[in-house]
Amino acid sequence: MLTEITLSGLGVIDGAELEFAPGFTVVTGETGAGKTMVVTGLSLLLGGRAERGAVRAGCTRAVVQGRWRLPADADQLTRAADAGAELDPAGGSEAGEDDAVELIALRTVTGEGRSRAHLGGAPVPVGVLGQVTGTLVELHGQSDQIELLRPRRQLDALDLFAGAQSGRRRATEAARAGAQPAPRGPAFTAALADYRRTYRELRETTDEHDRLAAAATQRRADRERLLHGLEQIDQVAPAPGEDRALQAEAARLAHADDLRTAAATAAAALNGDPQAADSPAGDIDVITLLGQARKAAQGMAEHDDRLAALAQRLDELALLATDLAGDLSGYAADIDTDPARLAAIDDRRAALAGLTRRYGDDIDAVLAWARAAAEQVTALDGSDERVDELAAHADRLRAELADLGLAVHAGRLQAAAAFGRAVTAELAALAMPNATVEVEVATTPAQADEPGVTCGETTVAFGPDGLDSVELLLTPHAGAGPRPLAKGASGGELSRVMLACEVVLGAHTGVATFVFDEVDAGVGGSAAIEVGARLAALARHGQVVVVTHLAQVAAFADRHYVVSKSDDGSITRSGVYAVDGDDRVAELARMLAGDADSEVSRAHARELLAGAATRGTKASTRRRRPRR
Repeated sequence: MLTEITLSGLGVIDGAELEFAPGFTVVTGETGAGKTMVVTGLSLLLGGRAERGAVRAGCTRAVVQGRWRLPADADQLTRAADAGAELDPAGGSEAGEDDAVELIALRTVTGEGRSRAHLGGAPVPVGVLGQVTGTLVELHGQSDQIELLRPRRQLDALDLFAGAQSGRRRATEAARAGAQPAPRGPAFTAALADYRRTYRELRETTDEHDRLAAAATQRRADRERLLHGLEQIDQVAPAPGEDRALQAEAARLAHADDLRTAAATAAAALNGDPQAADSPAGDIDVITLLGQARKAAQGMAEHDDRLAALAQRLDELALLATDLAGDLSGYAADIDTDPARLAAIDDRRAALAGLTRRYGDDIDAVLAWARAAAEQVTALDGSDERVDELAAHADRLRAELADLGLAVHAGRLQAAAAFGRAVTAELAALAMPNATVEVEVATTPAQADEPGVTCGETTVAFGPDGLDSVELLLTPHAGAGPRPLAKGASGGELSRVMLACEVVLGAHTGVATFVFDEVDAGVGGSAAIEVGARLAALARHGQVVVVTHLAQVAAFADRHYVVSKSDDGSITRSGVYAVDGDDRVAELARMLAGDADSEVSRAHARELLAGAATRGTKASTRRRRPRR
C-alpha cells in the first residue's frame, strides 16, 4: 500500500506531502493548479520518462519520494533487496501487518533532463525502479482510455478475468454433459502460459530448421569441395615435414660434385691425402704439424705444469683433427650423383606444391586442413539428420500447440460471456442502464501457405497469444447495434467502460493501488455520481487515488486533498493540503458552482456528501450480510 508521496520542485508545486490510507483518496483543485503533478510524480516513481520541463522554474532539480508498506514476503521486496535496497520494518503497521516492511523509492530529475533513481537508499537503474514499483500501482492517465481501444489490451483484460474465475461449477456441468471442461482460473492461466512457452519453442525450432534447410544447397557444395580436397590429399599421401626433407635432399643431389670436392680438399688439408682433389703435393698437412707441436711440448712438459696442460690440449686437438679428417673422407666417398633420384624428387615436390597452393603454406598446414575438413564433413553429414530431427520436433510441438490453443480458445469463449455480463452490470450502475458489452472472441482462417490449427472444420492461424483476436463491442442504448469501442463509444462512454472493466478486474489484478487521472472525462450529472460510487466500490479491493474536477466523484472519497495555486505577480506556487469538515464542503461547493461561499452551493455539497455516505453505508451492510 502507498502511504506517502513527497513532491519538491515539480512543475508548479514548490513542495508538498500527501499521506495515503486504505480506501478512496481524491485530489482536486482549480484548472492549472497542478493536480496532474501528483500523477506525474507517481509516474516518475514507477519508472516513467523524465522530462526536463517537469522541473520547476528556478529550481535545479525536482525530487519525488514515495513510501510503501508491504508484507514482508512481497516479491517486490525481494527484487528491491537484490538491487541493494535497505529495508526496514514499517512503523505504525495496521492490525494483521505486524511484519510489514517499508520500501522507499526516490527519483530526481535535473533541469537538463538527467534523472537518478534510488530504492531503499541504494542507487538503481530507472528500469529496475520500474520493475519493482510498477507492479504496485496501476496508473491510468487520460491517454489510457485510448489504450483500452487496442485489441491487445482487450485480450489481456479477458485473460486476466478468465484466470481469476473459479471453474468448479463449469467443470461439474461439463462432466455431466460428457464434455471436456474449458479451463478457468489457475487452469486457464497455466494453459495460456504453456501455450506461450510452446509457441516460443516452436518458433525457435522452425527458425533453426528453416535456416539449416535453406543452407542445404550450400552445405552440399561445401561437402563436395571438402571431399574433393581430401581425395587429392589422399592420392598424394604426404608425410609430415616431407616438403622440407625433399627440399634438402634435392639441394644435396644438385650439388653432389661440388660437395664431394669440398670434403676431399678439406680432408687432404688435414691429413695430406695425395689422392684428394687439388691436394698440393709436398705440402705439410695439419695432422703432421699438430704432431710436431705435440712432440715439442711433451718434451719439456715435465718441467712445468702449465706447459703439460697445453700439451694435453694439443693431444686432444690432434685426435679431433684425425677424426674429422676421417669423417670428411667418408662424406666425400658417400656423395653420389643420382640423376634418376633427383628427377623423382622434383616430381614429388611438384605434387606437394600442388597441395600447398590450394590448402596451406606447407605440408604440415595441408595436413591440418585435411583434419579440419574431415571434421566438417562429419558435421555436414549430420546436418541433414539435424534438419530431420527439427522437422519431427516441430510437428510434435504443433500438435501440442493445437491442443493448448484449443483449450485456451475454449476458456476465452466461456469467460467472454461472463466478462461481458459483469461489465454490463457495472455500466448499469454507471448510469448506462441500457448499455451492454459483449466480448467477441474470433479466429482467423490460416492462409494456404502458412501452418494452422484445426478448429472445428476450419484451419485457423495462431500467434504468440493463442488462436484468438478479442474485441469489446458496445451497445450504448436500446435500438443501437453492437459496435467496436473504437467506433461506437463517445469519450464519456469510453471513460465508464474503462472504469467498469477496472471494477470487474480490480479484485483480481494483484495491484495494491489504482491511480486515475481524469477518469471522469466527458461525464457529468447523475453519471458522475455513479462513477464516484464505482470508484468507491473499487476501493474495497485496493487503494484508489483519483484526480478529478467533479464534485460528484470527490464526494465519495475517504480522504480529500486540494491543490491550491497562489500568485504574487512574479512567482506562481501550488501547494497541497488535506481538507475535511467545512473546508471540504467549501471545496465541493467551489467545484459545483465556482463559489465556495455560496450557501446554495454549500447545501448542494453537503447533500452530495450525505448521499455518498448513505450509499457507502448500504454497500458496507450488503458486504457484511452473511451468505445463505
